[in-house]
Amino acid sequence: MHGYDVVDHQKVNEELGGAVAHDRFCKKLGEAGLGQVLDIVPNHMSLGKENRFWWDVLENGTSSRYASFFDIDWQPQEERLRDKVLVPILGDQYGRVLQSGGIKVVRRGVKFQVECSGQSLPVSPPSLPVILARAAEYAKSDTLSFLAASFGRLPAPEYVDRRTILARHRDKVVLFTLLERLCAEQPEMFDVMDRAAAELNENLDALDDFLNQQNYRLAYWKTADQQLSYRRFFDVNTLIGLRVEREYVFEETHALVLDWLRRGVLDGVRVDHPDGLRDPKEYFKRLRERAPDAWVIGEKILEPGEFLREDWPIEGTSGYDFLNVAAAVLVAPEGLMELTSVYSHSTEQPTDFHAIAHEKKINVSQEALGSDVNRLTSIFVEICEANRDRRDYTRAEVRRAIREIAACFSVYRTYVVPEREEITEEDREYIMQATECAKESRLDIDGGLFDFLCDVLTMKVKGKLESEFLLRFQQFTGPVMAKGVEDTAFYCFNRLTGMNEVGSDPGRNGLSVEEFHSYCRKMQETHPCTMTTLSTHDTKRSDDVRARLAVLSEIPDKFGAVIQRWSRMNNAFRARKPGVEPMPDRNTEYFYYQTLIGAWPLPMDRAQAYMLKAMREAKQQTTWVANNKEFEEALNLFIEFTYNYAPFQRELQQFVERILEAGRVNSLAQTLLKYTAPGVPDLYQGTELWDLSLVDPDNRRPVDYALRQRLLEDLKHMNGGDAAAQVMARVDEGLPKMWTIHKALHLRRERPSSFGAEADYVPLMVDGIKHDHVIAFMRGEDVVTVVPRLIVKLGGAWKDTVVTLPEGRWRNRLTGEVIEGGEVGVKGLLKDFPVALLAREGVGERADA
Repeated sequence: MHGYDVVDHQKVNEELGGAVAHDRFCKKLGEAGLGQVLDIVPNHMSLGKENRFWWDVLENGTSSRYASFFDIDWQPQEERLRDKVLVPILGDQYGRVLQSGGIKVVRRGVKFQVECSGQSLPVSPPSLPVILARAAEYAKSDTLSFLAASFGRLPAPEYVDRRTILARHRDKVVLFTLLERLCAEQPEMFDVMDRAAAELNENLDALDDFLNQQNYRLAYWKTADQQLSYRRFFDVNTLIGLRVEREYVFEETHALVLDWLRRGVLDGVRVDHPDGLRDPKEYFKRLRERAPDAWVIGEKILEPGEFLREDWPIEGTSGYDFLNVAAAVLVAPEGLMELTSVYSHSTEQPTDFHAIAHEKKINVSQEALGSDVNRLTSIFVEICEANRDRRDYTRAEVRRAIREIAACFSVYRTYVVPEREEITEEDREYIMQATECAKESRLDIDGGLFDFLCDVLTMKVKGKLESEFLLRFQQFTGPVMAKGVEDTAFYCFNRLTGMNEVGSDPGRNGLSVEEFHSYCRKMQETHPCTMTTLSTHDTKRSDDVRARLAVLSEIPDKFGAVIQRWSRMNNAFRARKPGVEPMPDRNTEYFYYQTLIGAWPLPMDRAQAYMLKAMREAKQQTTWVANNKEFEEALNLFIEFTYNYAPFQRELQQFVERILEAGRVNSLAQTLLKYTAPGVPDLYQGTELWDLSLVDPDNRRPVDYALRQRLLEDLKHMNGGDAAAQVMARVDEGLPKMWTIHKALHLRRERPSSFGAEADYVPLMVDGIKHDHVIAFMRGEDVVTVVPRLIVKLGGAWKDTVVTLPEGRWRNRLTGEVIEGGEVGVKGLLKDFPVALLAREGVGERADA
């Protein structure tokens, strides 16, 4: 359902209707005048029988035609895994599963498979004599005996020996063809083969020996974190890394998409997880060469202050950078500082987010990403061995140093390319900062080891192994950041959870209006066609939840007081046991109350499902791999009790009602910013109206499009002088949000030059005592956006605040009001609708609009 689990790049997903349905879909898009942008996943594929590349690798090992397609370490440090792929799918230790009969060899036609844990794996052809030779004895068949011996004589070339591999494949196909013919002529052969397989399954020693002849090693699923021999998508064992930097792999996996782009079926692509690629810039360059006119967006997560590389030949990012800028400009900096004290007092938790994030990154590299660290360690130990000044660093020291320096990176990754001798000053600075951070953090590790790591990462020390280490290390720091920060620290540091978003720094205290303008000017100069977004399938909370939570930064004292009162009110519902802290703990409870405030009204089943996921992600009281059933049960009961306790429910409802309007104004403000700031706006499913979704799978619930279609029809009939009043009268239905989107999109279509690559972004002058409560800017020469911020602190008292409009007559597309240029009072401008979208009359209209 999420599209990450591609098994065949040459086919349309059959579960979505296959090629026939896709053709029908594309035709309908054309009839509706709509284009199509496809999300593609070049970094990895899904494992399983449906993946013919992977099946071939499991069957033939290093002799597979596709062994070089995947990022597999065929020569790991552990000898028992040499020339094998670890397959960690067993529910228990291998020997126990074998003893209990959980692993069987079965015949499927003339081929054999190993079946265990509900999965099937192919059998290596050279191991077939174990079965076929015994079957030949039973059948007294010289032909079957010859075939058995022939399978055993198949060569075992390495994947670099392409010619021999193809010859081996040809011989294997011929042998299976002959076996099929024999069985067709003598059906009794099936019986003797089944008899031989059954005997093998009954003899555990023989079965164990047979399994050891395979090109994979069956293992307990928990071994993956430390022993996996292939690169994954983060820590997901079933998503294996592709070597898409190899041109033939790129061509094979992109042929269908490139054909669609050439034929105009697609207008662009959104490239998922480019940081997982060995050389993202080279990948995008290759993609651009094949599709020069496509709109190409990369799902690149940028940290605060970081910008997309300008030499990447793409239009921009998928918009998380905009999302965080828009959120940060709507919070009160001084309020966030006060919330730090509120949070610390309420939970007694640490409040240094960077220290928390660093600790979680270390933890994730020790556990979930341990196999990646082991691979990097083996390479670097070899590098040290080849350097007499460094050869005495132990494997344990190297492993700790790699974990530490990776945890110290302030960005997802760097983009040094040894092959092109390419390193920017920006990357050099990131590496130097991480090195100094690591040396300060780990005084027990020789600083010279960190310096040597730095020299390798900055190409001061060069070589084949050094290049390999550098490139793999850069692929490693992204998963460390994603799993350590996004999927762990963001659920532990709960000062204001609405700030805990992909690419955000929750430890910062917001952005000023000038900083917001600075970001937008930068985008217009460098990536005017980037994507802007507020919600995606990966956001921790929807834009409307974040908009409401932002209000808490304006009322930290009131929020702190209500949190203390609720904790006392619900204290009896916490589970107690001698010698154990009451459950749930205060940090979980603090997180829970913010969740209710942000997403209310929230059904209990959704609250329970979300809180369970969030606490497992936090890994403080329970985890995905080691469930603390006692804590989880206590948390579920706590939620149930609080939902059934009328006094708490009444107070919660009253508190939400007090901040509801301000939250909705924040939502409209960031929505209009998204549709008018530099970039191409992305509208996530369901967010046309107020949408109070939480992280997936909550944000992937079915959307009521019939309702949205009906409301849109209502809006189309609201074009009179009182249209804004009619819309605001139905605020609870979400009409103001849909109205803002509807009007902004129509204006974009009407005046494309005002929003394109050549359009200016000009901040407008705002004067008056409340000037800091306004964000105002002009696009091109004829479109102006004016939105308020910090509504509660404003208290409706705009006083003498004015925005200076360029001369001319301006029409507010959200209210119909006509305004003359010059100084315009913000209070009057926003009296009928919370935000303003102005278009200069007689300028820029398209004749067909």
